[in-house]
Amino acid sequence: MQQERRPTEKFRTTVGGQALMEGIMMRGPKRICCAVRRPDGSIDLTEEPVHSHWYNRVPLVRGVCNMVESLYKGYHYLMHAADIALSGEEEEEEPSKLDRWLEEHTGPRFQSFLMGISAFAGVLLAIFLFVFLPTFLTGMLGNVVELGRWPRVIIEAALKLALFLSYMYLCTRTKEIHRMFQYHGAEHKTIACYEAGEPLTVENIRRHSRFHPRCGTSFLILVILISIFLYAVLPWTSTGLRILYKLAMLPLLVGISYEVLKWAGRSNSLLSRMISQPGLWLQRLTTFEPTDDMIEVAIAAVTPVLPDNPEEGRW
Repeated sequence: MQQERRPTEKFRTTVGGQALMEGIMMRGPKRICCAVRRPDGSIDLTEEPVHSHWYNRVPLVRGVCNMVESLYKGYHYLMHAADIALSGEEEEEEPSKLDRWLEEHTGPRFQSFLMGISAFAGVLLAIFLFVFLPTFLTGMLGNVVELGRWPRVIIEAALKLALFLSYMYLCTRTKEIHRMFQYHGAEHKTIACYEAGEPLTVENIRRHSRFHPRCGTSFLILVILISIFLYAVLPWTSTGLRILYKLAMLPLLVGISYEVLKWAGRSNSLLSRMISQPGLWLQRLTTFEPTDDMIEVAIAAVTPVLPDNPEEGRW
């Protein structure tokens, strides 16, 4: 078996992506392309331009706004990919009355509204699991056992990390998510090959690492770790008040995490490598080795978004 290698980067690019059901979405400086493998084996391509916004020039604010935009667009492309990947599998089934009514009476705005609601529900679930639940359980334990301030902070941090890692591990146990994480690996390998200045072929991409420091997974673990230190200053006088304080500080947390990740992606210092390392470790749960046909989808997704001048896409 050919050993995977991690070549030296020629440059660091802003090109990034997202794994989907049987596909990948890639985003470049000017365009977004979504490539999805159809049931017949062909690849469906959907493209749209990237719009520049004023908040991308404002530190801290851009982190929160980009997270909201990423959640919305990410869910949109997830649903788009699912529609294409599953098309034709249920053609013989008669649509239900509800399906027919929705198709006849709902337009793009209503469907966008439903996608927004679904994305918001996902955010609420994350807040419940990683903001409310660790504090609530620590508070319950504090009512049974006498705990000082710092023991509570440590227990809350341990619970938060345990819940997060358990959630990520359980996601990999499902066949569909495992396959999506293989596409995640294809996305990383393809971007690494491009950053190394090599031609985007299946053979070249296969040799690259599936771990990449500038990844959404790194952002997630960075949010968790920074929240441990940021929330350590909050009082424990009341569990309910502590949860409210944490919710109020959530935009600040996201903004700081975004700026730290952005800096770490540009720097090659020892500190930046230390900051990136937890995300690389976590990617052992969120990326898996792709098949050649998955790499073909990644090539199809990234090719339309690559800038003519690589300097335009430099991180």
